Amino acid sequence: MEKKNIDWGNLGFGYIQTDKRYVSDYKDGAWDNGRLTDDANVVISECAGVLQYAQTCFEGLKAYTTEDGRIVVFRPDLNADRMIDSAKRLEIPVFPKERFLDAVEQVVAANEAYVPPYGSGATLYLRPYMFGSSPVIGVKPAAEYQFRLFATPVGPYFKGGVKPITIRVSDLDRAAPHGTGHIKAGLNYAMSLYNIVDAHNQGYDENMYLDAATHTKVEETGGANFIFITKDNKVVTPKSDSILPSITRRSLMVVAKDYLGLEVEERVVELSELKDMAECGLCGTAAVISPVGKIVDHGTEICLPSGMSEMGPVTQKLYDTLTGIQMGRIPAPEGWIKVIK
Repeated sequence: MEKKNIDWGNLGFGYIQTDKRYVSDYKDGAWDNGRLTDDANVVISECAGVLQYAQTCFEGLKAYTTEDGRIVVFRPDLNADRMIDSAKRLEIPVFPKERFLDAVEQVVAANEAYVPPYGSGATLYLRPYMFGSSPVIGVKPAAEYQFRLFATPVGPYFKGGVKPITIRVSDLDRAAPHGTGHIKAGLNYAMSLYNIVDAHNQGYDENMYLDAATHTKVEETGGANFIFITKDNKVVTPKSDSILPSITRRSLMVVAKDYLGLEVEERVVELSELKDMAECGLCGTAAVISPVGKIVDHGTEICLPSGMSEMGPVTQKLYDTLTGIQMGRIPAPEGWIKVIK
C-alpha cells in the first residue's frame, strides 16, 4: 500500500487524524460486535458519566515498521490485561482481551498507509480508551459505555535527540495507597496537570512523586516509571502498590537480565538513596527511556554521574536493545511481537 504524503522525519508527537478507528458500544449488559468507522467525532449526552465523574480509562501502544518491512505491534496482550484491570477498578464492563487484540489488528491494518517507514524515527501510536457514555447525575457507574481505538502517526518524543532532563521532587501526591495509582485512569493524569505545568514554569522537565504516606520513597512521575542504575551496575526499579505497571519498564527489566546479563531488583527505593545512584531514567511507551541528569530536592541538587550531555552507558544499552527488539534488528522473546502484516 502506498504511504500517505507525510514528512515522516519531521513529525512531532501530536495528533493527526487517520482514516479509520474502531468503536464498540456496551448497552443492555453486552458489548456489540464493534465496527471500523470513518467518523472521528464522539457524540454523547451532556450528562454522560465520563463528563460528570471521570469514569474512563485508556492505554497507549505503538505499531512499527521493522527492518525487514513487517508491520508489528509490541506486547499488545499486556495492554489488554492492564485495561481489564483498569476497567474492573472503575466499574466499567471489561472489554474482552481477544476483542481488544482484534481491534488493534483491525485499526493498524486499516491505517497501513499511516504506519511510518523503517528508519524514519516515527511510529503509529495507538490509543484505546473506554468511557461511561450514558447520563449519570447521581454518583454511580454509568449504564452504557463505549470502547474506542484510534491511531495517529507520531515522531520521536524528543526532537533533535535524547538529552538528559532535570526533575524535581514534588510536594504534591500523584496517588495514595489503596487508590487508583496502579491503573491507567484518566483521573490520575488530570491530577498531575497542575503540577507538571508548575514544574515547567519553575524550569524543571518533570516531577518525582514520592509515596503519599511518608514522602520518603520514590514512586513515579506523572506519566512514567523510574529505573535506576546503581554504581555496581544493578538495574533497580521502585516497588509500590500505587505505581502503574509500565509495560516498557517490565520489558526493560527482562532486557537487562536476559540480554545484558545485569542483576535486576524491584524494591522500595528510598529518596535518601538517590545520591548514590549512577544513572536514572523515566520509561514509558512514548519515549522508551528519558534519561535524567539532575534531581532537585527542595534546592539540593543531586547530579547523576552520567551527566547532562547524554544517556548513561547502561541506560543507553537498555534503550538500544529494547528499540532493536521493537524494530526487528534483535530477536524478540517469544510472544513480544504481534505481526500485523
